Amino acid sequence: MAKQTIADIPLNGKTVLVRVDFNVPLDESQQITDDRRIRMALPTIEKILTGGGRAVLISHLGRPEGNGQDEKFSLQPAADRLSELLDRPVAFAKDTIGVDARQKVDSNAEVVVLENLRFNAGEKTGDINFAEHLAGFADVYCNDAFGTCHRTDASMVAVPKAMQGKRRVVGFLVAREIEYLSDILADPARPFVAILGGAKVSDKIGVIENLLGICDHVLIGGAMAYTFALARGGHVGDSLVEPDKVELAKQLLQDGGEKLILPVDTHCGDTFAADCNKQVFVAGEIPAGFMGLDIGPQTASHYANLVADAKTVVWNGPMGVFEMPPFDAGTRAVAEAIADSDAISIIGGGDSAAAIEQLGFADQVSHVSTGGGASLAMLEGKNFAAVEMLDQVD
Repeated sequence: MAKQTIADIPLNGKTVLVRVDFNVPLDESQQITDDRRIRMALPTIEKILTGGGRAVLISHLGRPEGNGQDEKFSLQPAADRLSELLDRPVAFAKDTIGVDARQKVDSNAEVVVLENLRFNAGEKTGDINFAEHLAGFADVYCNDAFGTCHRTDASMVAVPKAMQGKRRVVGFLVAREIEYLSDILADPARPFVAILGGAKVSDKIGVIENLLGICDHVLIGGAMAYTFALARGGHVGDSLVEPDKVELAKQLLQDGGEKLILPVDTHCGDTFAADCNKQVFVAGEIPAGFMGLDIGPQTASHYANLVADAKTVVWNGPMGVFEMPPFDAGTRAVAEAIADSDAISIIGGGDSAAAIEQLGFADQVSHVSTGGGASLAMLEGKNFAAVEMLDQVD
């Protein structure tokens, strides 16, 4: 899947339309509470500027509904923060393909941020006219928004399609995601261990099926483990389960054989609270009145040992309620083992990324993905139309 990057093309005098992911969280005062996504785009933007080019940045933010309350989804705060991070002016257009956007693009501004793409209905519908207007703003298209690479929105697919004949490349962020989530997984160093957590088996069906075909071990944690316990005929007390997925879990157990590894013990509480009555039970033997909230200590130790021996590790989904000590212990044990390992370590987006950041181990792993849904889709082995149409490495 090797694609040409922004570093592979001449940029002097070129205007580059960059699809970034500035879908940042905002508080009620429109202040950004986490600017990580903006910071992750800086290397690509700075490469364009140092190469003598201009950057026109496009992104969505939130889910505006056109109900008169869309101001809270404006990209103005992101443009202001980007200006601070770059330490240079950033022009902000108050529309996407209207008069102000055209004026800002035609100005001498080195960096322009257009207003939220989703303020135009054509973004979600893949409207060709909308896409062609955006395509007309630039000489080069650059996809640096991994978090939306699995989508077929206009800015992801119709715009690069409309720019056929022009250079169409990936930014440094997407290039790195492809390197870890596609290229390395295509030929992993072994043993290859995947750790999958989270609440629902249904959220990870495709991932489990795909990874069972390429991993040496697939370790299961989180609430999805209780659905597997039911499939084995176990008792799960008041734990969160998916009764309608028990047959599916049985099939996955059969297909996975010894590769699919479940918890042997479970850290439980009698209520969903940090100060609940806590007890560790053998997996599948949770009595009524208790719910599983984390993998148990024996499981955490076993999983840590498997990780220590691995050469490639993929982790997607926490092992328990990591936001609520002491039920963060299983997730912490896995995170520490990954951080201490010499393996190539890839952390999926979403809760896994939040956990590794919260626990302080993000700097000790090989790669933390920026896209929850996109990283899951890539772990399923899916192809992305938004990436497939970009220029291949010769």
